Amino acid sequence: MVPGEAVLATGVLIRPVVLDDAPALARAYRRNRAHLAPWDPDRPEAFYTEEGQAERVREQLAEGAAGRSAHWVLVSGGEVVGHAALSNIVLGPARRGNLGYWIDAEYQGRGLASAATRHVCAEADRRLDLHRVEAGAMLHNTASQHVLLKCGFEEYGIARRHLYINGAWRDHRLFELTLNDRPA
Repeated sequence: MVPGEAVLATGVLIRPVVLDDAPALARAYRRNRAHLAPWDPDRPEAFYTEEGQAERVREQLAEGAAGRSAHWVLVSGGEVVGHAALSNIVLGPARRGNLGYWIDAEYQGRGLASAATRHVCAEADRRLDLHRVEAGAMLHNTASQHVLLKCGFEEYGIARRHLYINGAWRDHRLFELTLNDRPA
């Protein structure tokens, strides 16, 4: 196994994203377009193409090399069935990042979001040496809130008009997880 890779308890592989994932990511996003629409920003048509995903993965890899983000794909049977990321990584005295994830509509209810969240948080602690992970979920996204609470996150507030999602500025419930108290 490569660093950052694991087989989740569900039998699904989670591993860092690579450029060769672009075709499978494009298929996954096309397959889940309606499923993800309520939670995602508006996407241009190019986003759903192999070329669009290749460009996006190249950006993710560059951001990762610069220490500003880390991205994983969840893979089953050679197909991408989810994505997890730490974005907006801040080092120095803060040492934190923002968690985001999505799971394929056909794989909902199998514990994948929770397993991916635990894996990403363990990577954030061990490999990225972060102190804290933060996450936000729209107020009506109770499933995502449940995942975060189940994984040990604590709610710490509401961000009004936090992100522009599905055509409007949406309020988000904010969560945090302290990973460790090592010195920065």
